[in-house]
Amino acid sequence: MTHQRKLAMSEESIDAWMSLFGLNDANIALIERELQVRVSLRGMELAIAGEDLETEMAQVVIEKLLGMIRQGETVDASRIRYAVSLAREGKTDDIDEILRSVVAVTHRGKQIRAKTLGQQAYVEAIKSPDLTFAVGPAGTGKTYLAMAMAVMALKNREIERIVLTRPAVEAGEKLGFLPGDLTQKVDPYLRPLYDALYDFMGVDAYQKMLDRGTVEVAPLAYMRGRTLSDAFIILDEAQNTTSEQMKMFLTRFGFHSRVVVTGDLTQTDLPYGRRSGLQEALDVLEGIPEIGVVRLTGRDVIRHELVQKIVEAYAAHQAEQTAQNEARAAHRREVTEG
Repeated sequence: MTHQRKLAMSEESIDAWMSLFGLNDANIALIERELQVRVSLRGMELAIAGEDLETEMAQVVIEKLLGMIRQGETVDASRIRYAVSLAREGKTDDIDEILRSVVAVTHRGKQIRAKTLGQQAYVEAIKSPDLTFAVGPAGTGKTYLAMAMAVMALKNREIERIVLTRPAVEAGEKLGFLPGDLTQKVDPYLRPLYDALYDFMGVDAYQKMLDRGTVEVAPLAYMRGRTLSDAFIILDEAQNTTSEQMKMFLTRFGFHSRVVVTGDLTQTDLPYGRRSGLQEALDVLEGIPEIGVVRLTGRDVIRHELVQKIVEAYAAHQAEQTAQNEARAAHRREVTEG
């Protein structure tokens, strides 16, 4: 049986409604396809027709998306599909919780919020344990959110400095082939960290803090032999650490420090056959309650919608490859034992 629900529009909210509809009504068309409903505009009233459960979900999704727009959030295809998936799981009220939680404010005054439940869990995890691992694909906000939390901790005087580090291993290139001194050689590897800091501090404030030593951006090799107290320390791209580097890093932080380790285990640039220090750390430290581990997924990707599809395709391919390798190993054991 077809049911119909109606949503009234007002003159004050017309801009939000226009943003919701999207270019050539693409957003509304996507909601129609995802939930098998028909949405039509009649004057200042939006009518939703379809099966009872689907029309109810469509109404809730539209209302939540309007709430996002009023909070200054951008609504695109990936956000719509995420809201629909939450509606199917009965979790749309969690969107309100995400919108209420402001993680940080950029130097231009823009409020930064978690955009998915996974990101919200990540932010909450950083607040409690002294050591947090965040593992997930590209585009899930691992580095950016950690940076936001670090800057807020500095502004709130919870720490005295921020230390950002990365292993200088990228796509098989060797530092010796790059021009310049060591600082110039490693600069390209640290550029994503600079960019995030500029967002939150502005270039002038960042440079002043860098000169005072309040902010330090350095390759992982510079961490050896140090003890970092009263600091917020972020190890980015940790999948490219060796076992020795990871152990060295994890024993660097001192009292009143907070450490976040981020990485994507599907994008390891270590030589073939070399085990990632991040994977080993996750295995060795599993079960220690004082250590937080957050695993983000393709659902938490907040870049272009195509990025999410690419991530999911690679994840499926990797799972297939793993299954094939395990099958071959089992067959070899059978042959050997036979």
